[in-house]
Amino acid sequence: MATPAPAPPNNSPRHALRREVGMLGLLWASVGAIIGSGWLFGAEKAVTAAGPAALLSWGVGAVAIVLLALVHAELGGLFPVAGGTARYPHYAFGGFAGMSFGWFTWLQAATIAPIEVQAMIGYARHWSWADGFQNKDQTLTGSGFAIAAVLLAIFVAINFLGVKWLARTNSAATWWKVAVPVVTILIFGAKEFHGSNFTSQGFAPFGARGVLSAISTSGVIFALLGFEQAIQWAGESTHPRRDIPRAVLGSVMIGSLVYILLQVVFIGALPPDTFASGWGNLTYHGISGPFAGLATLIGLSGLATVLYIDAIISPAGTGLVYITSSSRITYGLSRNGYAPQAMQATDRRAVPWAGLLVAFVAGVLCFLPFPSWQRLVSFITSAVVLMYAGAPLAFGVLRKRFPDLERPYRLPAGEFVSPLAFVIASLVIYWSGWDTLWRLGASILLGYLLLGSYAAYAQAKGLPGAPRMDFRAGQWLPVYLVGMGVVSWQGQFGVGAAHHLPLWWDILVIAVFSLVVYYWALAVALPAAEIERNISDVEVLDAGGH
Repeated sequence: MATPAPAPPNNSPRHALRREVGMLGLLWASVGAIIGSGWLFGAEKAVTAAGPAALLSWGVGAVAIVLLALVHAELGGLFPVAGGTARYPHYAFGGFAGMSFGWFTWLQAATIAPIEVQAMIGYARHWSWADGFQNKDQTLTGSGFAIAAVLLAIFVAINFLGVKWLARTNSAATWWKVAVPVVTILIFGAKEFHGSNFTSQGFAPFGARGVLSAISTSGVIFALLGFEQAIQWAGESTHPRRDIPRAVLGSVMIGSLVYILLQVVFIGALPPDTFASGWGNLTYHGISGPFAGLATLIGLSGLATVLYIDAIISPAGTGLVYITSSSRITYGLSRNGYAPQAMQATDRRAVPWAGLLVAFVAGVLCFLPFPSWQRLVSFITSAVVLMYAGAPLAFGVLRKRFPDLERPYRLPAGEFVSPLAFVIASLVIYWSGWDTLWRLGASILLGYLLLGSYAAYAQAKGLPGAPRMDFRAGQWLPVYLVGMGVVSWQGQFGVGAAHHLPLWWDILVIAVFSLVVYYWALAVALPAAEIERNISDVEVLDAGGH
């Protein structure tokens, strides 16, 4: 099999994506997605869940994301196509698995922008004019809902200016988004640091369960998400094979370092009386905006003002990036035949406008069922990591079927890293808790209803590009999804869990189960000839064929 060439630009105004984004644009797309509302809330949420041992939560989370990023770096350089994370399982396992992971990918991208809007509104309550936008339980009021919809509409409108302009705007915003946390780290560390805070109430007051639950439910993994944005923009990269691996790995390193240092200085800067009743009861005036409120408390009013301003800019930048990615994933789903061809429509600036409208409608709906930032975070963390889980599986298949395929970035010890990354992804999903996973399961069923109905219709009508379902190659997927749900239900995490499976035994069960699924998936994956056909079909489409 020859190395698949990067998808060339299409001259058709209806289906074209232009390659106008350079290395810095890709890197800052990923960094800008990673440093959003997570840095504003993550340190406070994590420490109340795990105490100072939240540092261990960030460490485990960083390792998990690095492993997944390494796998994505090889795949992203190998297949630089728009909405790439939605396509890799399609290449290796065909239509059924491809449709499933495509839905997981779209679900997370379309719902992160509303999370960022929610964060903007939450921090804005510092100003009296915004206090009426949320109820006491953090649900949006009528006026808050209207403001949220307008903010989302602004993100969509900016996207219509084109990806080249968007990349430049995002790069400028990301310089600010990186600078403010770095300055906060330096000032907090120099002004106020109580080393005794790390041990005075015990380093790990909530034990291993607190450390593990903080990873998924308190925003740790959520904060570190976003490296895949460089991959989602791959169809518009000027040098995708060279730049995508660099952008993916570089963004993870930058984001992980910033977040770990933020947690250190947040714990160290807290006056001891703020957690005198225990870390689970941490409180001080202004804690709804944790870093800004703490800055005011320790006499850094100037920095607090900057942080309140950044609480608008950082989430807005991340929301803007995810609206962009959501439209590209919709475009990719349509390319693979899981959504109507109308979703490939682009305007004269090569903007997939139909996907943008879908992203707006989905985002507005997301303001309804999940009232608070943290509940949204725990749900989306599961969806994102479930999306990421498809990459190690596709990676394993492609290494097995095409070991000699030229790879711009070749992951050392990939045969070991790939199954380990899949196990880590499964554990993070499990740690999200039963109360989150059953809702995720309902969302998955909705996706099967929507995309499955269209795929069946396309096949019945013999429409061009109708996907082949390849149920045999994806036979492991329903077992994996149901199995994860059963273990979560019987496990230790989340409201409603039965707690029949003891801690540590549950982790062993997830690890063994994941490895069984991983090697089962590799055994039944499509043969090389069919994988070549899937890749060829997509590349012909991306090259302008029909």
